[in-house]
Amino acid sequence: MKNYFGAIEAGGTKFVCAVVADDYQIVRQARIATTTPKDTLTQVLPFFRAGTETLMALGVSTFGPVDLDPASALYGFITETPKLAWRRADLLGPLRELGVPLAIDTDVNGAALGEYVAGAAQGLDTFVYYTIGTGIGGGGMVGGQLLHGLTHPEMGHMKIHHDHSRDPFAGACPSHGDCFEGLASGPAIEQRWGKKADELDSEHPAWDLEAHYIAQALCNTIYVLSPKRFILGGGVMQQDFLFPRIRQEVKKLISGYIQHRVLDSELDSFIIPPQLGSNAGIIGSAALAQRTAK
Repeated sequence: MKNYFGAIEAGGTKFVCAVVADDYQIVRQARIATTTPKDTLTQVLPFFRAGTETLMALGVSTFGPVDLDPASALYGFITETPKLAWRRADLLGPLRELGVPLAIDTDVNGAALGEYVAGAAQGLDTFVYYTIGTGIGGGGMVGGQLLHGLTHPEMGHMKIHHDHSRDPFAGACPSHGDCFEGLASGPAIEQRWGKKADELDSEHPAWDLEAHYIAQALCNTIYVLSPKRFILGGGVMQQDFLFPRIRQEVKKLISGYIQHRVLDSELDSFIIPPQLGSNAGIIGSAALAQRTAK
């Protein structure tokens, strides 16, 4: 007999809601536009009430920043997000009406967990997942535990070297200007070149610059966390030709400092795309629910 779990991937443009079986098969799902907290969440609840499945728990992977401290008065609240309607919005509160255990994490930690249980990170205990698209976020595991600390990782906002003579673009991040997200996100590409990423051909100079910025971030992460694999998802990474350029640039920037066969001859299996594609977040949300139900 199967058990069923609710899953929500709360994104800046849409909420994906799903019922997922304990073998990670998606039973049914729906997409709801992200508008205001009230309008969005009042559509989410009926989806889970409409089915015949008895939910064991519900997992939520959300855009952020989000308060993940269970001891905090704002646990489960979205905090200082650029989406003004969602600032200080109580995401978990309305979901308690379902009467099942709840679990919450970031969207990138959720995607990482999805790849861990059913995708490209199976069998690993230390890896990092980056999503590079409208924004840039990073999450993952160290020693088998999802990354948390004072809050949750904000890897997309690390500072990386910006050579203004090569790239005079000031950066697109409203908070930090030329952080990783400000230089390498989808909006940064569009603002710099006047076209969206998927409108640029593979020989456009944008891609060598993009590979350089992504490789810098990966090298910084290697030095700090020493992950066993990088999984790179998001809209920008739909350009498959980016992967070999990033691998080559990582090897160049590491410059032999870290000696390991992976960095020498196994980069094709070290820096890879997600195996679950767009389902990584919803599978990870179900896995969060499964963990909290145990």
